[in-house]
Amino acid sequence: MKCPYCGSVETKVLDKRDINNSEITRRRRECSSCNKRFTTYERVEAFNVLIIKKDGRREQYSRDKLKKGVLIACQKRNVSMDRIGKLLDKVESKIMSNDKREIEAKKVGLWVMKELKKLDKIAYIRFASVYREFEDVTRFKEELNKLIGK
Repeated sequence: MKCPYCGSVETKVLDKRDINNSEITRRRRECSSCNKRFTTYERVEAFNVLIIKKDGRREQYSRDKLKKGVLIACQKRNVSMDRIGKLLDKVESKIMSNDKREIEAKKVGLWVMKELKKLDKIAYIRFASVYREFEDVTRFKEELNKLIGK
């Protein structure tokens, strides 16, 4: 593992923990050259799932792309990166547990919205407004009314 501070490849593992039911391994490391500590996360990258877009195109699933959308929705909200990471892990678990090699973007979006709704209602509305392509204030208001139970 390369040290992010000095670039040395000589590091040692100080602590190792499995998180999320052993789906992710967290390692606390120390660089042998500069003695700085850093954390790495290891996850199995075993799935080659294609996402079927609304227009029928297929593209490789990308955690980074999904994370970008969630980060935009959570912008200026009091939502930690740890909580966002857990949200992404839950969605990825659903993707992996699905036996299909192709999943509609619509289904992934619904899973994200379900998790965002639990995490932060404003982030949920932001994501939903883009995902569901609200074209006017009326549609936005309808979604808000559902959220607050009117």
